[in-house]
Amino acid sequence: MTGSAGVPRVRAARPGDMAQVAELAAEHAAFEKASPPPADLAARLERLLFADGARLRCFVADPGGDDGRLLGYATCAPEMSTWHGTEYLHMDCLFLRDGSRGHGLGPRLVAAVVEEARRLGLDAVQWNTPDWNVDAVRFYDRLGARSSTKRRFTLEVEPAAARGRS
Repeated sequence: MTGSAGVPRVRAARPGDMAQVAELAAEHAAFEKASPPPADLAARLERLLFADGARLRCFVADPGGDDGRLLGYATCAPEMSTWHGTEYLHMDCLFLRDGSRGHGLGPRLVAAVVEEARRLGLDAVQWNTPDWNVDAVRFYDRLGARSSTKRRFTLEVEPAAARGRS
C-alpha cells in the first residue's frame, strides 16, 4: 500500500498526523450530525494510538506529494464477541473527505483494517453505520459485507474520581 509522489496511499498513522486525524474526526462527526469531538482530541488519540500496549489502530489516506492534507482515515480496535467466544476487529470509524470518495481509497482503507485483523489473528471485522447513510450501505454491500439490524446505545458514566469530589 505504498504510492509514489502525488499518488494517494494508505498507511498507518504517525504521531504527527494526529491534528489532521482530529480534524477528519470533526468532519466525520458533522457529516453524521453528531456532537463535535473534544478540543483535545489530537492529544487523546495520540495517547490511545502510541502509548505502550495501545489497542487502537489508525490508517490514513495520504495524498502523496507535497499537499500533505490527509484525505481520510479508518480506526479500529480488537473487541470480543460473547456469542462466538472469540475476538474480532471493530472498525470504529471510516471516513473520506468530500471529493476523495469514489477513487478507490475507501476499499483500500478497509483492506488495511482487514490486513490488521489478519496480522492480529482475528477472523472478522465488524462496524456500524447509520441507516440513513445509504451510500455507505451500498459501499459495504459491494465489499461483500453482511449487515444486521441493531441499535447502538451509549450510557454516559461519571468516572469514580469525579464522584468522589462531589
